[in-house]
Amino acid sequence: MISLKREVDTLNELERATNELRAQIERTKASEILNEEDEELTKLQLENMKLKHRLSILERVKALEAKKQCTSTAISSNNLTDSTSSFSAIAIPTTIDEMIPISAHLTDLFTNAIASAFPHLAGTSAVITPVSSNATKFGDYQCNSAMSLSKTFKADQSSNKSPRDIAQEIVKQTTASPLIDKLEIAGAGFINVFLKKSYAVSALTNTLRIGVKPPQVKRQRILVDFSSPNIAKEMHVGHLRSTIIGESISRLLEFVGHDVLRINHLGDWGTQFGMLIAHLEERFPNFLNESPPIGDLQAFYKESKKRFDEDEEFKKRAYNRVVELQSGEANSTKAWKLICDVSRKEFQKIYERLDVKLSEKGESFYQSRMVEIVKFLEQNNFLELDEGRRIMWPTDEKTGIPLTIIKSDGGFTYDTSDMAAIRYRLEEEKAEWIIYVVDAGQSIHLQNIFLAANRCRILDPCYHRADHVQFGVVLGEDGKKFKTRSGDTVKLTDLLDEGLKRSLAKLKEKERDKVLTPEQLRAAQESVAYGCIKYADLSHNRLNEYVFSFDKMLEDRGNTAVYLLYAYSRICSIARNSGKDFSHVNKVLDTVKIELEHEKEWKLAKTLLKFPDILLKISKSLLLHLLCEYCYEVCTTFSEFYDNCYCIEKDKCGAIIKVNCSRILLCEATALILRECFNILGLKPVDKI
Repeated sequence: MISLKREVDTLNELERATNELRAQIERTKASEILNEEDEELTKLQLENMKLKHRLSILERVKALEAKKQCTSTAISSNNLTDSTSSFSAIAIPTTIDEMIPISAHLTDLFTNAIASAFPHLAGTSAVITPVSSNATKFGDYQCNSAMSLSKTFKADQSSNKSPRDIAQEIVKQTTASPLIDKLEIAGAGFINVFLKKSYAVSALTNTLRIGVKPPQVKRQRILVDFSSPNIAKEMHVGHLRSTIIGESISRLLEFVGHDVLRINHLGDWGTQFGMLIAHLEERFPNFLNESPPIGDLQAFYKESKKRFDEDEEFKKRAYNRVVELQSGEANSTKAWKLICDVSRKEFQKIYERLDVKLSEKGESFYQSRMVEIVKFLEQNNFLELDEGRRIMWPTDEKTGIPLTIIKSDGGFTYDTSDMAAIRYRLEEEKAEWIIYVVDAGQSIHLQNIFLAANRCRILDPCYHRADHVQFGVVLGEDGKKFKTRSGDTVKLTDLLDEGLKRSLAKLKEKERDKVLTPEQLRAAQESVAYGCIKYADLSHNRLNEYVFSFDKMLEDRGNTAVYLLYAYSRICSIARNSGKDFSHVNKVLDTVKIELEHEKEWKLAKTLLKFPDILLKISKSLLLHLLCEYCYEVCTTFSEFYDNCYCIEKDKCGAIIKVNCSRILLCEATALILRECFNILGLKPVDKI
């Protein structure tokens, strides 16, 4: 790898020169002899960045060579179909036998080709788009960079190359890839990419042998803040989206290899606890020695709130209990713990039903850290006095809405606890990426928290990432905010119970109770009930509102959980009904090779190969409806395959006369990938439904 060594040497020299210039900057800033806008430094940094990008591509190729222990083979031609053009390929590793992100691979490949064809444009990222499965004559992917590069050439007047001429230059410099069967230049300058079937066969075979593996990513420590109900209040439909979305994001990030902290930021501190403690003392004066029967906390909360609003003496006692609680007084602390424990038990029932896992760090956890964040902000002159309050502006320009760090009465606010929380998460938990799964109504608040944390250098954009994963509200079928007929907020436990009731009715309507055992029926009922509630939420773009409708959720056609679960169950049944043993798939693979001769076999295989790219795309956008759309695409593509390609042939009497083991292996690969998608989405598929 002589070229790699040359690139490394050049890069090292540029880094040395850059470091020298940076040192000079630090020494001479006072006299302004040199500053960050120095032309020479900027030029070196740009060249350094370009070389680093090229080097990373070369190093991945080198790592692949070592991993596969392949010898480089010279490829004389790359089957370019163009009446006027041809190109010679460069020797590269000849095999990749695992499922990789194809779009990412092609982006690297063509980015490197652009750099080789036009050195002054090194670092320009290639534009890669997948081709619709209904337009396969244009290939499977396209590189569409030639058009934009043509505009670049015209803008700097360095050349008047047409997009087609540019495309031909890129193709000439494109290294042969084990994923690519052929390239074609079409139209004004589109580069059509056709995938190799041999790669698909190897990748799917490898998946069947060792399981579905995630794309390789740089491992990060990520904290996901989601669910966050309030103590002494029942979880309601308003908590549904945060809980479901946060759980699926956590599952996705864990699957791709990140270290994920799932945090439940409970509302367990503040004025409401003063009134709850005061009410507890009066209703159950012996609570210190005997656990009070306050199972219905919602009713208990309403009673205390009514008294707080109507009784001035009670209100004074409530405020006193808040002060005592915050100072650590023993009796108030015990009362607070009793109330919290009752709520936690109710929350946990919901989380177990939804298969959600969380670690609790409520507002109370940050009480001592709120004191510390106030000291920190005061010492660094970020706080200002404003009508008795101590405020902090999110930016140095002092525009927008300031944070209230200390109220005029000396108390703390949500701003204080959120600043303490973000500091704890970044500095003590060592999170590199924090994700707040909170409704869209908190957008301005969280934006200000991120800006303020950035201003006081708690959050460093060079090392940290902070995202607000916002979502719209849940609507009823009348288009208004989802409520009961009486106008109350829908309790989450009631919603789940209704889901179980309706899913059982749907299964009985299809007479599944006559063919399933009681245990299988119960498993199917829960799978459908909880799955349809989760999927209805996740299948919509979270940025939008959506209408909650059990009737639509339980439809067995279209992009619904019921359709996907039935499809998965049918796929699993194919191997089971074949009369052959596919339980030890490695033994089958020793004698059977996947074949992709039929166009529908090939279409299904290519759909399955999209999985790593889909995961990477969602990891960046945190939009889970993309995974739902992919699941639906897999199932509909499988249906086309199954309708056109016999897996099991039977005679008129129903006896099996032929089994196509290759196609059943393709069925098994489909089931494997769907199962992993379902796991990320929190669906629990069953083999029989």
